[in-house]
Amino acid sequence: MPRIRLMNTPKIISEELSVFEKKFKEAVKSDTPLLDRIMRFIVNRKGKQLRPMFVLLSAKLCGQINDSTYRAASLVEMLHTASLVHDDVVDESFERRGFFSTYALWKTKISVLVGDYLFAKGMLLSLDHNDFKILQILSNPVRQMSEGELMQLEKSRLLDITEEVYFEIIRNKTASLLGSACAAGAYSTSNDEKLTEKLRSFGEKAGIAFQIKDDLFDYGNESVGKPTGNDIKEKKMTLPLIYTLHHINKSDRRELLYIIKNKNKDQQQVQRVINRVIEFGGIDYAEKKMNAYREEAFAILYEFEDNKVRNALEELVRFTTDRKY
Repeated sequence: MPRIRLMNTPKIISEELSVFEKKFKEAVKSDTPLLDRIMRFIVNRKGKQLRPMFVLLSAKLCGQINDSTYRAASLVEMLHTASLVHDDVVDESFERRGFFSTYALWKTKISVLVGDYLFAKGMLLSLDHNDFKILQILSNPVRQMSEGELMQLEKSRLLDITEEVYFEIIRNKTASLLGSACAAGAYSTSNDEKLTEKLRSFGEKAGIAFQIKDDLFDYGNESVGKPTGNDIKEKKMTLPLIYTLHHINKSDRRELLYIIKNKNKDQQQVQRVINRVIEFGGIDYAEKKMNAYREEAFAILYEFEDNKVRNALEELVRFTTDRKY
């Protein structure tokens, strides 16, 4: 299956991304040998750097990229990385991006401390340079990510979640950081509250679409790739499943809930849930919702002048919703 690739976006900010990478490596360095070794491990296995790209492009859309922008991008990447390190502890996950996770290699205590270090380093990076407004913008999602994770854990025990609660969870867990990343970028080059809020709203809607796409990877069809069933195994109630449970008869609903609660480690039973979700239109419904949020993000983006930077942001959003991995 061919992969969807970013064609123009990295070119538009290639120099800025190169500067960011150097500044980020410098920002996470530690005088403690073990911690510095773990930081090098994390940096060398970085992901697609989508969030720093959103920061840089949002900044460039509103003005001239500066040192404050790079610090904002570094803070966003530190917060995101810290949340992933902590998530792997919570989920007891031994793999991250095709490699051993920090949790797999250094276990719980060190992983928790590494996440804490990244949070603290990011905050100090802003405070030491008097980036108070940007720190304020990016502090809120830290609280929201914790609230979203705790809410999801609570609901996974009860298996009781509405579509409204699902969107509250993903708005907190994923969309809040992406929205704040865009807002921080915009403020770093404009100091304009209205522009900052407009980019925050754009990023939040794009973030919701991004998370729905992530949730769709748990279910298999030609457009989202091979099914894994990991969310079902972890009793995570995502949009395709929530829709299905609210649109089937009581008998089928009881059966699916029983499997999720008691047979969620049995791959055949998990596959049965996946098949029912596909059969009852859960995938199609989630894709429609994802596309609706993406269009809402584009409606905000199209209020800006049509130029290479705006087009790069559009491509970045399309990448997050069209990707196959």
